[in-house]
Amino acid sequence: MLALYADHYALPLPEGHRFPIAKYTMLRQRLSKEMPALQMLPAPSVSDAELALAHSADYVAALVTGTLAPGMMREIGLPWSELMVERSRRSVGATVSAVCHALSQGVAISLAGGTHHAYANRGSGFCVFNDVAVAIKLVQAQPDRARLKVAVIDLDVHQGNGTASIFERDASVYTLSLHGEKNFPFRKEHSDLDIGLPDGCGDADYLRALDCALAQLSQDFAPDLVIYLAGADPHEGDRLGRLKLSYAGLQARDARVMQWCWQRGVPFAVVMAGGYGVEIESTVQIHASSCQLAWRYWALWQSRQPPGEVTGRMVDHDFKQS
Repeated sequence: MLALYADHYALPLPEGHRFPIAKYTMLRQRLSKEMPALQMLPAPSVSDAELALAHSADYVAALVTGTLAPGMMREIGLPWSELMVERSRRSVGATVSAVCHALSQGVAISLAGGTHHAYANRGSGFCVFNDVAVAIKLVQAQPDRARLKVAVIDLDVHQGNGTASIFERDASVYTLSLHGEKNFPFRKEHSDLDIGLPDGCGDADYLRALDCALAQLSQDFAPDLVIYLAGADPHEGDRLGRLKLSYAGLQARDARVMQWCWQRGVPFAVVMAGGYGVEIESTVQIHASSCQLAWRYWALWQSRQPPGEVTGRMVDHDFKQS
């Protein structure tokens, strides 16, 4: 299975900044140790023209040249630098490559991305460019995939407002967001399916809501591809999440989404999205578990086994392959 990373472009942040930049390198290093058979490649960059498939050309030009208005940079929440621009390009490139490989191999991972707060004409909430939107637009620009139908299953704790806005009038893309109702962004956009959850929501209520959401998706839409934002921030130990999911609950969440795809023969790409654990190791653990379960489904795709049940329980030794 292929995993794309962009953490080798380290983002210089002031001391004490809330964005957990270290988690990306920690995750890659952990997966390298525990899943040596996982093929990890550095993400390619994307061009201004490719970014402009989902973003306004004026926004791309201003961001790239460092001339974006100060208020718009404050909304992004990251200091501008040439390195920040290149890292943002490669975060998009990681998801573009993961989507392309998922379409041919069944499953792939972007160890970056999930920058779902970026709108067509502005960034927000640590999100510069919307990697999922660019990836979808770029794949659909290929003549043989012009009619590709994509479902975005966004299980970050924050609503995917930028993604919802970009695809609001696009019938080829179905946006599903399961998020904290009172959490950021405080002005929500309209996804095709939004389920807002109360503060303190735990495993049982969350999983019931997810089951209902996936059942509704089944009725509404038949995707050719799923992009799954496997945010770690619904975890009970997250600084910004305000929900109360356990590790086991998050593993069950991942299993439900991946099993939904597998049963329908729909390839899927996993992107990391958010995670702001009080202990950064807890965020890395959650992301690693998502990657390990994705590996199991990738193995099923390669063996052409018939659809069946795959447990969400993580067993590390399953992945220590030579």
